Amino acid sequence: MTFEPGARVRVSDRPHEGHHRTPGYLKGKTGVVERGRATFTNPETRAYGEDGLPERRVYLVGFEQRELWPGYELDDRLFADVFEHWLEDA
Repeated sequence: MTFEPGARVRVSDRPHEGHHRTPGYLKGKTGVVERGRATFTNPETRAYGEDGLPERRVYLVGFEQRELWPGYELDDRLFADVFEHWLEDA
C-alpha cells in the first residue's frame, strides 16, 4: 500500500507486544500524509535479531493537536514519522 501526500490515514490501534516505533498516543488517531520518506528495515523485527526485511516505507504524518490531547485549544499540528504497516485508510 502506498499513501500519497494529502491522504487521510489512521494509525492502527492494534495491540503489539515488545519493541515498536509507533507512539502509543498516536494509535487510533487520524492524520494527513505530508510526504513519503525512504524505506528502512523493520525495527520491530530487528530488535529481536532478525534482518528486518522486507524494508518498510516511512511517512511523515501531520496530526491536529486537538485530536491528540483533550482540551488542547490551539491550531497546532504534530508531525511524526510512522511506518507504513501501522497506517490504514481513514
